[in-house]
Amino acid sequence: MNDITATRQIGGLDPAAARAALAPWPVRAAPIRTDEYQARLDHARALMRAAGADALLVTAGASLRYFAGIPWGASERLVALLLTAAGKPVVVCPAFETGSLAAVLRIDADVRTWEEHESPYALVATTLREHHAHGLALDPAAPSLAATKLRAALDGQATADAGAIIDGCRMRKSPAELALMQQATAMTLAVHRLAARVLHAGLGNRELVRFIDEAHRALGADDGSSFCIVQFGQATAYPHGLPGEQRLEENQLVLIDTGCTVEGYHSDITRCYAFGRVDGEVERIWMLEQAAQRAAFEAVRPGVPCEAIDAAARAVVERAGLGPGYRLPGIPHRTGHGCGMAIHEAPYLVRGDATPLAPGMCASDEPMIVVPGRFGVRLEDHFFVTADGAAWFTEPSPAIDQPFA
Repeated sequence: MNDITATRQIGGLDPAAARAALAPWPVRAAPIRTDEYQARLDHARALMRAAGADALLVTAGASLRYFAGIPWGASERLVALLLTAAGKPVVVCPAFETGSLAAVLRIDADVRTWEEHESPYALVATTLREHHAHGLALDPAAPSLAATKLRAALDGQATADAGAIIDGCRMRKSPAELALMQQATAMTLAVHRLAARVLHAGLGNRELVRFIDEAHRALGADDGSSFCIVQFGQATAYPHGLPGEQRLEENQLVLIDTGCTVEGYHSDITRCYAFGRVDGEVERIWMLEQAAQRAAFEAVRPGVPCEAIDAAARAVVERAGLGPGYRLPGIPHRTGHGCGMAIHEAPYLVRGDATPLAPGMCASDEPMIVVPGRFGVRLEDHFFVTADGAAWFTEPSPAIDQPFA
């Protein structure tokens, strides 16, 4: 992308010039290698043994992509990975999908197919018997229909929750995963910079959402924006926005929350800033939000429980007379969420999540402050845990009129 955002950060740029500045990302992070997929399967088996499970069934979704490279979403047709204590992994797939499966499968697996009139759950049960596997741990993201039909195929045998196994693998990111997330966040930050520059009075939020999606596509994100929230003025008081068209006015607060994926790995960045001048109360809350975000980041250390990071952010806000807890004006939701192949995944920076932070874990830092009926301020950047603290994927906003470092 051409460097046309080096000086002025908000407004003043024609959208056509902004589009002309976009080009495919010049240096792309490498996809996950075959040996890393094998290491994931080995790790899952070790966690299975610790949990007393003979087998693990992972259904379509982010975890199936994580373990096998299959980027398919769930449907009424079962597509799944069955991992037993030994031997090749088994992929269960509709017979008519085998060609598509071969194009995306990243592991050496025994592919077992079923025809439309057959039960894939009976196929899973038969495969378990062949492997003498009795204790099955089921992906917690499996649809309830799949869980019900699987239980029937297993003659009522209960399945265990595989959450600890799957989260135990996915929570700590490898250097290759961190590189993919770094690229995704860099791309989204570049899009944010251009979005801020094309702001002008009368601009519709839906028009800006379309621009942000086009920009992500032009840079080479997997499929444009993975999501996009654009809010102006009073609408910023609603964490996930309001329906309908909004038009930007002079001297309004702007909140843009968006992201993309690269090889399935997510970015998720929020910038909140003034278009023109806003009143002193908005500036005070913006600076308080900045301080709360910084306090959360500075509290990160390996071994510290996730809930302590949430507490650090809330302490800043409560000392300023807001809250306490989730009471408004104050922070209405958790300080952060894990991120990776799902935009929200374990661990969570919230009271009650005592998961000890460990190197390689990634999370958002976004202790949003809401003043009901008036405005809200959310600054969101993501970090990853290091050996002695945390490192940002993107540098936080320096000031309400300077959203980018």
